[in-house]
Amino acid sequence: MKHGKKVNHLGRKVAHRKSMLANMASSLIDHKRINTTVAKAKALKQFVEPLITKSKTDSTQNRRLVFSALRNKYAVAMLFRDVAPKIGDRPGGYTRVIKMGNRLGDNAAMALIELVDFNEVYNVEKNEAKKTTRRSRSRKKSITTEIPSSEVEDVAKTSQVVKDNASKDIADNKPKVASKASNQDSDKNKDITTTESEKEGDT
Repeated sequence: MKHGKKVNHLGRKVAHRKSMLANMASSLIDHKRINTTVAKAKALKQFVEPLITKSKTDSTQNRRLVFSALRNKYAVAMLFRDVAPKIGDRPGGYTRVIKMGNRLGDNAAMALIELVDFNEVYNVEKNEAKKTTRRSRSRKKSITTEIPSSEVEDVAKTSQVVKDNASKDIADNKPKVASKASNQDSDKNKDITTTESEKEGDT
């Protein structure tokens, strides 16, 4: 029966279990994710998350407490220097356990345990969703921004030049149209005179 069995001993004695969890926690802090069995991942989650909580307040006492559990000064330095600033706003739940199926040799259930804030796949979507809300606000601000006076003057000058060119083209085309009309009238008069002269010659 499992009465009062709150700790999974993992088939090891106390010294072996503590050393194994300390090594696994150091590897997790160093590599940000490791593969292990589901039972060890759940035990590591309970072991490492209180240490990460202690790393939020950088004091000598907290560093000594974390070092007594990890027994690795490089892992302690990395935890307080790199991990703590990134997970400072998170109120717990620093790790994620993802089941990966069974192992081929002994069919043991395998899992991947990782630090949540160092995952580049899940966090990108959340950041993009947050940025879209901020972008909508920034667009409203950008629409209401004023245009510099120099640009306004340049636009006015170009529009005036276009209007002047258009009026010149219209003025140049008018005499051409009038000359074409006069030429057509003269051609018609010539045709009429020729027809009349032909009629008189016939008579």
